[in-house]
Amino acid sequence: MNTKKIKVMIADDQELIRESLSIVLGTNADMAVTGLAGNGRELLELIKKNPPDVVLMDVRMPELDGVEATRAVKAQWPQVRIIILTTFDDDEYVFNALKYGASGYLLKGVSVPELSNAIRTVAQGGAMINPGIVAKVVKFFNQMAQSSLATDPEDTKGIEVLNRTERNIALLVGRGLSNKEISGRLSLSDGTIRNGLSSALAKLGLRDRTQLAIWAVQTGLANGEVTP
Repeated sequence: MNTKKIKVMIADDQELIRESLSIVLGTNADMAVTGLAGNGRELLELIKKNPPDVVLMDVRMPELDGVEATRAVKAQWPQVRIIILTTFDDDEYVFNALKYGASGYLLKGVSVPELSNAIRTVAQGGAMINPGIVAKVVKFFNQMAQSSLATDPEDTKGIEVLNRTERNIALLVGRGLSNKEISGRLSLSDGTIRNGLSSALAKLGLRDRTQLAIWAVQTGLANGEVTP
């Protein structure tokens, strides 16, 4: 049975890391590493020739760093999924990488199985964010909201399109709660929470719960109260 392999490109300014990742990922029967780049500019040239399914992107690279490269890739090839892979978990990098469309953000200390699973997840349209990173994103946006660095007023319009359950779920996602915790808080089944989350994402045009958490904090919804 022929299964289509996930095409992966790796952008990292350290040759040893590029080569090592290429070797370990190449052992996965469902993946093929189709390009290695030492910086963002090299990556863009490679993608022009043969767009991959997933890019593993280092943050700190010369000429064009991972954050700016993410923005450029998503602008030209929105279907390409990007996982930011870095030793740095600074709030600013988390915020910008996700803002520009990264589907995942993992620290370089993750195991090979974790990284492989992350690639599979984002290739299928999901998101893979290191749990510690999600908390940082929410905290960062809370700080932004408190310093009056608000989002555009238009961004708050989405609240009106959500029904009560969806709004409550979004509010609690914005506070960093898991589906299980939200289920307990709202006294609703796990299935209802999953459906409400999917529905809220669809109505707001968001990709995943991390973007929903960012949106809930930006709009001030996360600072509100659950509607009974």
